[in-house]
Amino acid sequence: MALLTWSGDFSVKVNDFDNQHIKLVNLINELHAAMKDGKGKEILGKIITELVSYTKYHFTYEEKLMIQHKFPAYLKHKVEHDEFTKKVSGFENDYKHGKAVISQEVLIFLKDWIVNHIKVTDKNYSEFFNSAGVN
Repeated sequence: MALLTWSGDFSVKVNDFDNQHIKLVNLINELHAAMKDGKGKEILGKIITELVSYTKYHFTYEEKLMIQHKFPAYLKHKVEHDEFTKKVSGFENDYKHGKAVISQEVLIFLKDWIVNHIKVTDKNYSEFFNSAGVN
């Protein structure tokens, strides 16, 4: 069973962002499944690295459009992105250096953060981007 299931409730009504969010949800689910199945450190490390890399790609893309369209809450939004990136990069670094394991606590943090960020923070830009012709 997936840790997180994508549904229409998550849609921010911007296709590129929704597709990228789906990818992030899938990566979190892949990490969860690999952990549950007792996959080795190499496999878990690869998934964590992909999650961190894709998160950075998504945030960069989202922020580029925010700047391009002069989204008024850009700086506040970027701070959330930067804090999350720092946290997951820390997980990745600690895991790769044997200082931490991927625990249920880490997975719950990832799940809760992504759900809250998409359903609350990201939803705040839906109308803004749609009115700017981005959908």
